[in-house]
Amino acid sequence: MNELQSCFKRYEEKYLLTKTQYLAVRLGMSAYMKPDEHSNYSISNIYYDTERYDLIRASLEKPVYKEKLRLRSYGVPGARDNVFVEIKKKFDGVVYKRRVTMPMRYAAEWLDGAAANDGSQIGREIDWFLRIYRPEPKVMIAYDREAYAAVNGGELRITFDTALRARENDLDLRFGDHGVPLLPDDRIVMEIKIPGAAPLWLSKLLSENRIFSTRFSKYGTYYQQFVLGGKPALTRKEVVLSA
Repeated sequence: MNELQSCFKRYEEKYLLTKTQYLAVRLGMSAYMKPDEHSNYSISNIYYDTERYDLIRASLEKPVYKEKLRLRSYGVPGARDNVFVEIKKKFDGVVYKRRVTMPMRYAAEWLDGAAANDGSQIGREIDWFLRIYRPEPKVMIAYDREAYAAVNGGELRITFDTALRARENDLDLRFGDHGVPLLPDDRIVMEIKIPGAAPLWLSKLLSENRIFSTRFSKYGTYYQQFVLGGKPALTRKEVVLSA
């Protein structure tokens, strides 16, 4: 996890694994991948959308171009801890992510329209997004991540996400990362992040274990299950806002 990087351009492929497939991948990649500098951590996101969920509805139609806005933290932040305001765009299969780093308190005020951006080019891009879409916080989605980087120092990264959970209330990252499950316990989301084609050893490993890419989206899964499907994603855990 590189907290200083503000721009990313890469291909991202997602896979839904069983525990058996997960163990096979872990074993097969052991000679090529090593635990990342921060190999195990939790990620919390608040996804922003229009009142009628226009952004996720458009995304689920599989367009050539799509974009989304989220507020992300690694772990549960306090008011002074840094978080990331991110725009993530995908065009013709390539993912572009641009983000601004700032303390949680100021990020929340900015996205609520009560404060200005940080003055950067990316900040101005996010301001444009806010003016065009007038988004509002829709859901908090959190998960536990296990991350790996290439042994040879290349840009290949592989991550495994478990315990996906969501909530529709208490939409502030300082309230914690609790939520209701998005997936069964025996399902693991693997993401392969790479600037170009996958190495031969990885393609062979996936093929041998009958692992195929999917269009899985965490926010899209929430929308289909809880908005369209009518399942409640409200949690009753009592929370205290961290300072």
